[in-house]
Amino acid sequence: MTFRIRKAVFPVAGLGTRFLPATKTVPKEMLPVVDKPLIQYAVDEAIEAGCDTLVFVTNRYKHSVADYFDKAYELEQKLEKSGKSELLSLIRDVLPRHVRAVFVTQAEALGLGHAVLCARPVVGDEPFAVLLPDDLIWNTGHGALRQMAELAERESASVIAVQDVPREQTGSYGIVATRDFSGRHGEISAIVEKPKPEVAPSNLAVVGRYVLSGGIFDRLAKTRPGAGGEIQLTDGIAALMEKERVLAYRFEGRRFDCGSRIGLVEATMQFALDHEDLAEPTREFMRAALAR
Repeated sequence: MTFRIRKAVFPVAGLGTRFLPATKTVPKEMLPVVDKPLIQYAVDEAIEAGCDTLVFVTNRYKHSVADYFDKAYELEQKLEKSGKSELLSLIRDVLPRHVRAVFVTQAEALGLGHAVLCARPVVGDEPFAVLLPDDLIWNTGHGALRQMAELAERESASVIAVQDVPREQTGSYGIVATRDFSGRHGEISAIVEKPKPEVAPSNLAVVGRYVLSGGIFDRLAKTRPGAGGEIQLTDGIAALMEKERVLAYRFEGRRFDCGSRIGLVEATMQFALDHEDLAEPTREFMRAALAR
């Protein structure tokens, strides 16, 4: 079986309560970092990795994500009549012509594992990617998912992105133990959801990028709900490991946890500093602010 991925799943059904009241009407995936919403960065990363079918798992109340990727006829006509070709291309090119967007509804908030399982009718049994837009990964080279996709294809195995976290923070992540770690990757021997620091098998934390075998769907379908009545993706991966290799990969790049307010602020500063037009004004503002 080849592990070349063509489909990417984006679980975007969450309520974004950390950003209330803003997320009362604006989904957290649509919160901007400089001039693009979080979901656009994740989509761009998936397309760079070779994906041409994007599956958005949403809830019945979220229309903004679908509207963002749909045509905006009235706005396009106004920009065209005004001769604003650069702005027109920005809104027309959120998706390349060869890429399609598919929207699937998660009727109940039953966890990340359940959200991924909802994408099965579109994905089928082939390998696919999962990207959590909350985790924005900045890198000057290839995106994290492309790095992972190349490893998955080379090793014919599922790949999970990991990063080192302080031991006291293991209770906020899925944590993996590995064997035969070489360079940036190693085979996962155990995966535990949010363990206490004293029992965590390591400080290697799972972050929001996955390349998974289609076999994960059968495991998720048999996974019983855990704490809070949710089906954990971690449990499905643990079951998958009984039959297939799953690799942990320390990606090149910096992750920003944009599910937190400080993470969104940090990401905005980093991307502003990396922006051709904004870099110097941002540095000047930061110098002035720090001098006060």
